[in-house]
Amino acid sequence: QVQFVESGGGLVQPGGSLRLSCAASGSIFHAYNMGWYRQAPGKQRELVAHITKGGSTTYTESVKGRFTISRDNAKNTMYLQMNSLKPEDTALYYCNIDPGLPRYWGQGTQVIVSS
Repeated sequence: QVQFVESGGGLVQPGGSLRLSCAASGSIFHAYNMGWYRQAPGKQRELVAHITKGGSTTYTESVKGRFTISRDNAKNTMYLQMNSLKPEDTALYYCNIDPGLPRYWGQGTQVIVSS
């Protein structure tokens, strides 16, 4: 079984930064391609960043140059460094394998970008 726990969200002003963490439990983390997803109210869940088990990364265009996805397989942990945050980044952020599986969606961590 696979469990993911997201943390690191919060309230931040536009232009600020946050670092999200995704801790994997009950899995062999290094074996999975992973993704960070977000869902804003009234919007569909969106894949924000992807990282393969080997460490190659891709990003949705709206976050390129601002967000960085990384992973530490030895710690079974994935990160999302978010810089230059914008109000439109406000959402619940989730981690999951990529492609995501419904049973692996957790509670997420809330990011609010507001003055």
